[in-house]
Amino acid sequence: MSIRTESVDTPAGEARITWHAAPGAKLVLAVGHGAGGGIEARDLQALAAALPALGVTVALVEQPWRVAGKKVAAAPKVLDEGWRGLWPALAAPGPPVVAGGRSAGARVACRTAAELGAAGVLALAFPLHPPGRPEKSRAEELTGAGRPTLVVQGGRDPFGRPEEFPAGEHALVEVPGADHGFAVLKKADLTQDAALGMITGAVAEWLLELPV
Repeated sequence: MSIRTESVDTPAGEARITWHAAPGAKLVLAVGHGAGGGIEARDLQALAAALPALGVTVALVEQPWRVAGKKVAAAPKVLDEGWRGLWPALAAPGPPVVAGGRSAGARVACRTAAELGAAGVLALAFPLHPPGRPEKSRAEELTGAGRPTLVVQGGRDPFGRPEEFPAGEHALVEVPGADHGFAVLKKADLTQDAALGMITGAVAEWLLELPV
């Protein structure tokens, strides 16, 4: 696996892609971060470490607001502009691109997947609703993605527990006892390493079965 960083100009400003390249890659998994953190998130780093050995290049995407050092995420429309603007760079290596992200990044992937021709959508910790506000549902973003979709959700995620998700064509994997950042309690039956292994294993299995 080789790692390199690429800057990409977008209508929303300069974005950054950190490539974790797989030799002879069959797929590219592009994953964006959430509104409260960057590509150092434990689930994104676990995927970048595990998937290249399976023939999947992982592209960790930093939105322009994050590259610029701002503390507050841009509006959804601006996030979508940034994602659209860097998509040609994600597609440039050649293999089909799966659009993904965690939290706000998952929403971006869902909203833009069909128009960009993504091979699938990976939604990590999809924020189904604001904490304590289930009436503010964002389910239509998920169900309207229009591409094969995998949701990986923590069992105690305050932004939407697995049982709150609507029925649909998406697949859903629960990480027992995990919160929105996929952290598990020290007293939990599932260790932190096991939780991350569950995530990478489920994502790998889903990716390798995609009809691309």
